[in-house]
Amino acid sequence: MDDERKSSKAGERDAEGLREATAKEEVKDESKTGHDQAKGADRFEERSRSSDGKSAEEKQKG
Repeated sequence: MDDERKSSKAGERDAEGLREATAKEEVKDESKTGHDQAKGADRFEERSRSSDGKSAEEKQKG
C-alpha cells in the first residue's frame, strides 16, 4: 500500500507537467492558425469528425 501512495505523488507531478506542456502546445498551435481551438464537447466532436467525417453519434449507430 505504501508503494502505491508514493507513486501517486510522482504521478501527480508527471500529470502537472503534461498539462503544462499541452497548454504550451495549444497556445503555439492557436497562434499559428490564428484562431482558438475548440474546447470540451466541441473539441471531441471536431476530432471525431476529422478521423473519418462521421460524428460520434453516427459512428455509434453503425
